[in-house]
Amino acid sequence: MAPWCTAESTKPVFVGIYGAVIGGFAVSALFFLLSSFSSLAAPPLPIAPASASAAAANLSGAVSGVAQPETMYNRPIWKPPPRRERMPAPRAFRLTREMVGARARGGAIVVTFGNHAFLDFILTWVRHLTDLGVDSLLVGAMDTKLLRELYLRGVPVFDMGSRMATEDAVWGSPTFHKMGREKVLLINALLPFGYELLMCDTDMVWLKNPLPYLARYPDADLLTSSDQVIPTVTDDSLENWREVTGAYNIGIFHWRPTEPAKRLAKDWKDLLLSDDTLWDQNAFNDLIHKKFGYPVVGEDELVYSYDGKLKLGVLPASIFCSGHTYFVQGMYQQLRLEPYAVHTTFQYAGTAGKRHRLREAMLFFDQPSYYDSPGGFLSFRPNIPKSLLLDGAHTVKSHFALVNYQLKQIRTALAIASLLKRTLVMPPLWCRLDRMWFGHPGVLEGTMTRQPFLCPMDHVFEVHVMLKDLPKEEFGPHIDFREYSFLENPSLPKQVKESFLEVELCNEHSTRCSTTNRTNKGAPVLLPRNSTEQTLLDIFKPYKDIKILQFSSMVNAFRGFSDALREIGHIYYDMYWDEKPGWKPLPPQTKEEDHPPWLEDEKVGDESMMMRGGDRPIIVTMEEVLATFKPMLSLLHTTTLTILRVCDMSRGGPTLQ
Repeated sequence: MAPWCTAESTKPVFVGIYGAVIGGFAVSALFFLLSSFSSLAAPPLPIAPASASAAAANLSGAVSGVAQPETMYNRPIWKPPPRRERMPAPRAFRLTREMVGARARGGAIVVTFGNHAFLDFILTWVRHLTDLGVDSLLVGAMDTKLLRELYLRGVPVFDMGSRMATEDAVWGSPTFHKMGREKVLLINALLPFGYELLMCDTDMVWLKNPLPYLARYPDADLLTSSDQVIPTVTDDSLENWREVTGAYNIGIFHWRPTEPAKRLAKDWKDLLLSDDTLWDQNAFNDLIHKKFGYPVVGEDELVYSYDGKLKLGVLPASIFCSGHTYFVQGMYQQLRLEPYAVHTTFQYAGTAGKRHRLREAMLFFDQPSYYDSPGGFLSFRPNIPKSLLLDGAHTVKSHFALVNYQLKQIRTALAIASLLKRTLVMPPLWCRLDRMWFGHPGVLEGTMTRQPFLCPMDHVFEVHVMLKDLPKEEFGPHIDFREYSFLENPSLPKQVKESFLEVELCNEHSTRCSTTNRTNKGAPVLLPRNSTEQTLLDIFKPYKDIKILQFSSMVNAFRGFSDALREIGHIYYDMYWDEKPGWKPLPPQTKEEDHPPWLEDEKVGDESMMMRGGDRPIIVTMEEVLATFKPMLSLLHTTTLTILRVCDMSRGGPTLQ
């Protein structure tokens, strides 16, 4: 039997055992606590860059050839988190150097931000980049609703801590200005991390990977887009900064983490925080031009600006497009260039107008339900005489003659769509004159705007008002609509495309127009011209399940509503309504009255018109109008052109107002 040991000799052994046991309990307890409260701690992070040089390495996939574990920061875009995984705690979404490092590629990060009102814009922005193979991106969430939505969709997102409301940021509103200041704060937060920053607004989309282009100018501290509408170059080089007259636009700009750029960002922030009335873009332009005008030696496309040390380049508006150079001028097409981006500026219908422009260009990604309206769709081939489109000078009169001719057809189409409870696919609209906020000579001089041109819908219609849910008692039943390119969109489901029926107009009393001729399967449906409500309802009742009705024309397709209260018409604004006794907001009662109040008759050829001030006609030439009445011409253009709505705005008829 082994001899017993004395207590004194065994004490060190037991102390060691007790220590090991207690230590094990402590480690187990700590592990248990961390597991239980995992949602309160950030997931493991990849190794952070120790310096700006280290930041240039691709840290998201591997470090020294060793694959990194997948985290919420480096997870592939569009890959949602595992099902039943708890939502990480708010601290996990804080913007950190490690988060940026996990997503950066080649030392660069692409960033946008917004609130929940811009969710569909943000998803479209991300989709375009990922389709281009760019995943070095982050999205700043200004409210928790957007944060959660993006996280669950697999979009890399961080919390900006803005606690902003989720409604739309209307231009000039407090929310709009708050967004501008948040952008400046965000730039100041990101630049110290040591990464190149491509900062973007959410109302733009990428059409080509911009990072190789930006890398062509490694000496630039800042590359900015602009509102330039006149080309200063005809290739894909930077704008000639000496000839740029448009404001620098902060919707797309690329920052390098240099000391001059950091100083500019700080001064910009301090300036905005010192004065709530300043618009962020104006403040930016003022700072840039403090010291401006000396070319960078050996880099003639760059100019010293701001403090005389910041090297600035202006991105070409032909390929980093504004809403004017892309949608109106088509500058990139005329110069045979490939566009990198389009920013939905120069438009007139708020956020809804921006969305619609991207839809017209088939650049917006909508939900599947958008492409399959329950009642089906109605479209038509517009009819425009060559004389209206191409002949004669481009004057106010010829412009309105062209647009009004199209509006009359759209008015009929809206009436039939309302009657058949279908969604109208708008036709393309042609204009002779541009639309601006200020007086101009028809098109902006020096631009590449062709006349006539395919004009965006918001040049003629108040798109944002048309989409509102207005009281039926006052405005009539809502008529839904789609953009003119809708039926060509690749996202349109096959079952919708193939459910198609041609509708041809015919003379009411001809043999061909009899109902017996509409029995051949696959043959067009024949519709008598000037059909009544009942005729339309009877003819199309058997085809209610057909998704697309394509009318050959809308000219004289519909006789009009039998109920006068539903009849569609239009009302012209009159600048001198108060000088006309008994003036009421009614549609024209006769064909002779159906003209704008300021346009009376042609007196001196195509270059003159009559403007009415009460009962005082004034004969003026186009030159006199442009030279003397520019403000009024601008007002007439922006009110009459947009107010020539094609619906009953008087008594409960379908309306676009």
